[in-house]
Amino acid sequence: MKIIKLAIAATLVASTAPAAAATSFTNGGFETTTNGNGQLGFNTNAAGWTTTGYNFLFGAGTADTTGANGVYGFLALHGPNNGSANGLPVASPTGGNFVAADGAFGTEPISQVITGLTVGATYNVGFSHGYAQQLGFDGATIQHWTVSFAGQSQSTADYALANHGFSGWLSTTFSFIANNPTETLSFLAYGNQPVPPFALLDGVTFTAAVPEPATWGMMLIGFAAIGIGARRNRRTAAVAG
Repeated sequence: MKIIKLAIAATLVASTAPAAAATSFTNGGFETTTNGNGQLGFNTNAAGWTTTGYNFLFGAGTADTTGANGVYGFLALHGPNNGSANGLPVASPTGGNFVAADGAFGTEPISQVITGLTVGATYNVGFSHGYAQQLGFDGATIQHWTVSFAGQSQSTADYALANHGFSGWLSTTFSFIANNPTETLSFLAYGNQPVPPFALLDGVTFTAAVPEPATWGMMLIGFAAIGIGARRNRRTAAVAG
C-alpha cells in the first residue's frame, strides 16, 4: 500500500512540475530572413543562424524555378520545373523556406548559439532533411548531415542519391546533453562527389527531454522496493542475532 501511495505521489509531483526553462533557440523553419532567397552570409541571412559556407536559402517553389544568387552567380536545384522528374515538391515540410548546403564545396556548418540551457539536461534536436543536386551538374552522390551540440556529434545515415535525383523529405531526431548554459548547435552537410550535392534542411526543433510522469512513478516504486527489501534484511539479521 505504501508503495502504491508513493507511486501516486510521484506521478502527481511529476505531472505538476514546472516546465523546463525556455532557451534562446529561434527560427527553426528559416522563415525570418534579411533578404529572402540567396547565399547565407553573403546576400541574405536567417535570423539566429550563422555560416561562412556555400549554403543557400530557398523560398517555397523557388529551388527549381527562380533559384537564388550567390557569390558565384545563379544557383538552382534539379527538379520538375527544369526538366528533372525527381519529385522535388513546391513546399518544404514547414511550407516555406529551407536551407540547401553544398556538401562538397565550401563546406562549413550552419550554426546557432543557444543560451538558457540546464547543465546535464538532455535536449532533443528534430529536423527535416533531404538531398538534391545543383542544376547543370551530373553524377550520383552519397550524402548525409552531421549534427553537433555541446561537443557531441551524430550523423544521419548515408543517402545514395541518383543523378539529378531528390531523396524526398526525411525526418530525424537526435538527443544531446548540455555541458554548459550556452552551447552551439550546428549542421554540416557532406557529399562524396564534387558534382554539387546539396543537402536540404528545414523544420529544426530544439526541446528539453522531460521524463514522463509514469517514468517518475516507476522509479519511485523501484526505490521504495529497494528500501523495503533493505529494511526486511535488517529485521531478519536482528532476529537471527
